[in-house]
Amino acid sequence: MTWFVARKLVGMVLTMLVTSFLVFASLYVAPGDPLDFLLQGRSPTPEMVAAVSEQYGLDDPFLVQYWHWLVGVLHLDFGRSLQFREDVAHLIGARVPTTLGLILMSGTMICVFGLAVGIAGALTAGRVYDRALLVLSTVLAAIPSFVAAIILISVFSVRLGWFPTSGAGEGLADRIYHLFLPAVALSLTFIALVSRVTRSSMLDELRREHVEVALSRGMTTRSVIRRHVLRNALGPILTITGLLVAGLLVASAVVETAFSLNGMGSLLVQSVDKQDFAIVQAIVLLVVFAFVIVNTVVDIAYPFIDPRVTAGPGAR
Repeated sequence: MTWFVARKLVGMVLTMLVTSFLVFASLYVAPGDPLDFLLQGRSPTPEMVAAVSEQYGLDDPFLVQYWHWLVGVLHLDFGRSLQFREDVAHLIGARVPTTLGLILMSGTMICVFGLAVGIAGALTAGRVYDRALLVLSTVLAAIPSFVAAIILISVFSVRLGWFPTSGAGEGLADRIYHLFLPAVALSLTFIALVSRVTRSSMLDELRREHVEVALSRGMTTRSVIRRHVLRNALGPILTITGLLVAGLLVASAVVETAFSLNGMGSLLVQSVDKQDFAIVQAIVLLVVFAFVIVNTVVDIAYPFIDPRVTAGPGAR
């Protein structure tokens, strides 16, 4: 198990290192000269050119620039924003609570309702209730987050006036109130996907011989579901849930923009529009890091959930 965890952690670090190199190199992949890209088409003075070149070390060799940038990232120094004239770390740090709150609420909804709907569908497979859930999950999975946001704003904010259309609120209760509708818009598609994976995984386990044997020996259905079916089905469910929760960081950009939330997603959209590359680099790097970390945690947790998975050198 120690070797398994160490191998996963080393793989995570190497993936992060390669990703950081690609994110930094994307500045040079963009059309045109990096200096012109950073100056955003302005007519710079010699002093401005010298200041930007010094800030980004454009006069140094490429690998030296990357090393200096990587050392800065390790010290949470992502450079300085060209549009806000502030440190990127400060700008992102001020918006992290809103994004984390939105992702936490959405992740909770995904886990609770996705699992509940999937389990209910598996236990009533073939019945009218199950077919209705399948149709509903198919419809929800096909609705993009921005369409769900527009519908929810139109119905629950404009017509009914139950929820605000913008802002993240002040204090815990007010923040939950303001983020509830955005969290619903963000989680609907993911709930549908998790429910379908849960239903499929549980149906596979329900057909196993040991489940039939346990029921024939007099064990209660609830006990068999809890001890033999749900536990063995958690592997695929955990994998897809981890991937989707990590993907919330990307999907939150559209929802934050629709609800005028001052989060990382809306900052990313604004920075892409203004070509503020330092912010774009930082947010993309953080999103990829979060994705890699979540996947690593899921891989490490998998052997504990499913003992059939070997955690030795030949583990998958």
